[in-house]
Amino acid sequence: MTVDDLMKARLTAAFAPEVLKIVNDSHRHAGHAGDDGSGHSHYSITLRSAALAPLSRLARHRAVQAALGDLNTRVHAIALDLG
Repeated sequence: MTVDDLMKARLTAAFAPEVLKIVNDSHRHAGHAGDDGSGHSHYSITLRSAALAPLSRLARHRAVQAALGDLNTRVHAIALDLG
């Protein structure tokens, strides 16, 4: 299972999102700090879920990071848009 697939599976299971968009931005960071050459170093995630709606911005970010688990250490950078 790829990093993209793992992210999608974990976030879907945790939040049943109405919107989930995962974009691999690694190609835009080739040769920069954090690029390990794997093609899975930088991501942008847009997620909308009723489960996150009552939470503060900080709590939303913490909840998503918790759901991603070990992927936080496997991926150099994850930009979150949690609306």
